[in-house]
Amino acid sequence: MGPALALIVAVVFFPAGVMFWNSTRHISQSGVDKGSAGFENFVTVFTFESFWPIFLRTILWVVVVVSVTIVLSLVIAQVLNKSFPGRKIVRLAVIIPWAASVVMTTMVVYYGLEPYFGIINKFLVDVGLISTPEGFGWTRNPGTAFMWSIIVAIFVSLPFTTYTILAGLQTVPSETLEAAKVDGAGPARTYFTVVLPQLRSALAVAALINIINVFNSLPILKVMTGSIPGYDADTIMTMVFKYIENQHRVDVASALSVVAFIIVIVIVAVYVRVVKPMREV
Repeated sequence: MGPALALIVAVVFFPAGVMFWNSTRHISQSGVDKGSAGFENFVTVFTFESFWPIFLRTILWVVVVVSVTIVLSLVIAQVLNKSFPGRKIVRLAVIIPWAASVVMTTMVVYYGLEPYFGIINKFLVDVGLISTPEGFGWTRNPGTAFMWSIIVAIFVSLPFTTYTILAGLQTVPSETLEAAKVDGAGPARTYFTVVLPQLRSALAVAALINIINVFNSLPILKVMTGSIPGYDADTIMTMVFKYIENQHRVDVASALSVVAFIIVIVIVAVYVRVVKPMREV
């Protein structure tokens, strides 16, 4: 276990320790440590006027992306679990958003929404959802840019979640399904009372990993909302990035990272306590 523990210490505990240390220091824009700052950096974070809107937007971002991803993945996994011509090809196609670069996928959507030459924008004009291609700047408005970021996040989260649920479906005993059929249960009742309860572990793992990944997600929001001034489309992670990139405040960024770390730990602890993912059905 030695090499594994050494790797964990090197790539997890050491960076986390540096983050906690920096959050209590006063670090200049040039990176010089000027001594202890106590809790001053945390005060800066919590007294920032946009912190609470950013915090609530982060929770909204996580809840919507994870919830919609789980529901869609349940449907897709159920379809992929059936036998039909070309099933292997479809299963491979589902992996593509997962295998492709998140930045590349987001850039495709970003330029597809451009008013004058974006193919997505042109399609929305053709189907009558918007009147003119130049009349709506999807990526120029905080609300719509954030909405499209959610759509992209759901799209790239589907493959992992779908395959996790599909793996769970493979473990459902055929004898159980046959017994439900013999007892007169229809397809809907069989699914909700027999199949879905046995997907508990798969759903719990998929939801937990998605919560952590989505909360810590930066590339999608950075590409989709990075050019928008102000903080009306930010989450905690993009705000950390702005503290570092724009203001060169490593100390305040570290303090906000510590806050984010604690939020994630609390969410995971509550989730595990309530859901009990390892409990047998």
